[in-house]
Amino acid sequence: MSIDFATVEEAIARPGLRMVVVGNIPSPWSEAAKGILHVKGISWTAVRLSYDSPALKDWAGQRSGPVAIYESEAPRAGWAEILLLAERLAPQPALLPADAADRALVFGLAHEILGEQGLAWSRRLQLVEAGLQGAGGFQSKVAAYIGKKYGYSPQAGAAATRRVVELLGMLAARLKAQRAAGSDYYVGQGLTAVDIYSATALALLRPLPQEVCAMDPVTRAAFEFREPATDAALDEVLLAHRDLMYRRHLALPLSL
Repeated sequence: MSIDFATVEEAIARPGLRMVVVGNIPSPWSEAAKGILHVKGISWTAVRLSYDSPALKDWAGQRSGPVAIYESEAPRAGWAEILLLAERLAPQPALLPADAADRALVFGLAHEILGEQGLAWSRRLQLVEAGLQGAGGFQSKVAAYIGKKYGYSPQAGAAATRRVVELLGMLAARLKAQRAAGSDYYVGQGLTAVDIYSATALALLRPLPQEVCAMDPVTRAAFEFREPATDAALDEVLLAHRDLMYRRHLALPLSL
């Protein structure tokens, strides 16, 4: 997925949809937002997150990504806000089901993957905890910064592995039940946002190969941090689903 990145100043001056994304790492939140726009064929201007740009902070309202800014509308940073904007800009192909119960299920599963205390959030705290303990994961300075930004505490760090294991087990069971019902997807018989979120979230546990996901070796080593209970819970069905979503719907190599 080749993306041309604009400078902050260029993006601010352009019309249409602009989105600030985390650069040089496969952040699940940024890659999911990119994937949604790719599936829907929405044109947009990309700008990499810059932590030392006052102009970007003033424009986007924060130093994080993704942040989607459409025309003169307020910035949108939450995964659900970005999804709903994309659904509005390009209703087809829909990534939210028309059926109300299925729609609620998609939102619930999506929160458990990308929301606060969800899989990606908890895995990030797991990597912070390991880094602060000198046991792998993020380097200590990175761990301290990320931990402060995303609510790390010794209690949250201690609970992170249990939460990751629970969520991996729940998601694997869901996919296996869907397979038994004849579907390759989390909800119904076709692609929804949940499938994209699940595929991108696994970057924090097993990044895609270097040839399609070029990462700094130190960052890759952090993301690939192994923990026995987590390894046992990371069922092959989750990785097979990720690979299928990239083959059928998403684009490789990643443009980070």
